[in-house]
Amino acid sequence: MNEALKTLASSVQNIRIEQEGMMAIVTMARPKAMNALNDQTLDELSAAISAFAADPEIRGVIITGEGKAFVAGADISQMCGYGPEEGRAYAAKAQGVFNRIEGLEKPVIAAVNGYALGGGCELSMSCDIRIASEKAVFGQPEVNLGLIPCFGGTQRLSRLVGTGLAKELIFTARNVKPEEAKAIGLVNKVVPAEDLMYEAKAMLTTIIGKAPIAVRYAKVAITRGVNLDLMNALELENDLSALAFASDDAKEGTTAFLEKRPANFQNR
Repeated sequence: MNEALKTLASSVQNIRIEQEGMMAIVTMARPKAMNALNDQTLDELSAAISAFAADPEIRGVIITGEGKAFVAGADISQMCGYGPEEGRAYAAKAQGVFNRIEGLEKPVIAAVNGYALGGGCELSMSCDIRIASEKAVFGQPEVNLGLIPCFGGTQRLSRLVGTGLAKELIFTARNVKPEEAKAIGLVNKVVPAEDLMYEAKAMLTTIIGKAPIAVRYAKVAITRGVNLDLMNALELENDLSALAFASDDAKEGTTAFLEKRPANFQNR
């Protein structure tokens, strides 16, 4: 862990930051508040993402939660009594942090250990891959509070599961158990609770073993391309493919394949 990340890790209060080899692990750590997302937590998470983006030693990130919750939602005690301006600012802050997670040019896995409701479900959807414990529960219950999902839920949920199902889940505010979440495409994998971090680390280790530049460009192509029309998305893919072809890692990967040996990628 470099000095900047060590300093950050020692200063945060609502999250924990650890590094294992080339992976960073963020644990949402307000268990008494079910890891609810108040301003301080969002600020700390944002600072962590900035640090990971700047650190070449970090090749991927896992986000998980402490206790019974991944993140049980926004901090209702903070936002109770908000008017339109405060509500808009709170939503904009959370959207900004989640957009930075989605836009981080390194893979991010959500290891969903428990309740992922409201802002917690939205946080998980900003990650590239979601692995759920059998104890996980997903949902967007905001209409029960007279509100709507505003940390990206109306948009990311519909992109993941389709507009019809997203409307059902948001309008009814019903909870989604892990197996249903997998069936509808909300999560990638469901594992026993005791295996959650092992499975998340194993998947991220596999990804880290691939060419970092190629993984980065693939993420950019998918994340940005899904919001473009097909022709412009294909042009984006073509441009990023050309950049990949220009890398030393592409030369190493193709040579290693022909020589029938493991590739030694250098991230350049």
